[in-house]
Amino acid sequence: MAASPIPNSTLGKKPLVFDLSNLSKPLGTHAQRVLNALSGFEPELPLAVAYSGGADSMALLWACHTKWPSQVRAVHVHHGLQVAADEFVSHAKAFCDSMQIPFAWIKVNAKHAPGQSPEDAARIARYEALAEVLSKEWDHKVKSIALGQHADDQIETLVLALSRGAGLPGLSGMRPQWESAGVCFYRPLLSLSSKDLRACLSELGLTWIEDPSNLDESFTRNKIRARVVPSLLECFPEFGATLARSALHIAQAQGILDEVALGDLELVGNPPQIKKLQTLSVARQGNVLRSWLKLEGCTPSAAQLQELLSQLDACRTRGHRIHIKVGTKMIERQGDCLGLLQ
Repeated sequence: MAASPIPNSTLGKKPLVFDLSNLSKPLGTHAQRVLNALSGFEPELPLAVAYSGGADSMALLWACHTKWPSQVRAVHVHHGLQVAADEFVSHAKAFCDSMQIPFAWIKVNAKHAPGQSPEDAARIARYEALAEVLSKEWDHKVKSIALGQHADDQIETLVLALSRGAGLPGLSGMRPQWESAGVCFYRPLLSLSSKDLRACLSELGLTWIEDPSNLDESFTRNKIRARVVPSLLECFPEFGATLARSALHIAQAQGILDEVALGDLELVGNPPQIKKLQTLSVARQGNVLRSWLKLEGCTPSAAQLQELLSQLDACRTRGHRIHIKVGTKMIERQGDCLGLLQ
């Protein structure tokens, strides 16, 4: 099912002149709602905004620039995956020039490796590129960056996680903030819907780019966006808000498990001692082993973890071997402990 055309969007055009006359007028209801979403958002300034030229990031950029004039920068990532990408750069730069917002852009190779999803490849490349730009631009003074993901994106993320049989970390959805490579990443719009953000831009008379690849339903996330999310919101209009609460509860539960795992890791040691592991329940064994492997840069699949637990349970004699591959590493018995080999 194709999306309906959006009058205030552009596709295949270059709107290099922006009508900013509405920005000096009193804010409408929708624009004020977006600005209010930033009321509890207090990042370190100056702040960067990841700006694609699309509606979500444009609404975020406008709101941040309105709240912190002269303290906001815009960063655009050119993924190089479609012909229109050059046009996106031109649109983004033109808008920032018109608003007198400092602008930087970077081109990345977002092609996916064999066995990797295109969406994951693009996401990883994008976050690495954003951190790289902040490490080089604006005298290294920008340490915080805001991202435009919203409530509908959170629904898509959780539906994807459910379809893949994810555990609590996956079901906790997108984090509102985290730190990586010395950069603090924020998602301040998770309480608002895509409809809210587009209504805000329409009130302001701002024109955004509609990415043609978002309509390609060969990508699972796009199919969920086009078919599943509208049906869920039709049946449950407040689904975005209630799902956000559920994601928060799940994240809190995962936090408790992480605390238990740290305590158990102190008990069993690092590397874990086999006999001490066997004194724990199977559930706590799995929890502490996930934590240990995460510290070592490994993420076991459910099947790998189950196999490791089975081998651990059977390891009751001195000569019993443990041997299982996890990611690029091998878990083996090394004396009385578990060890990791490259």
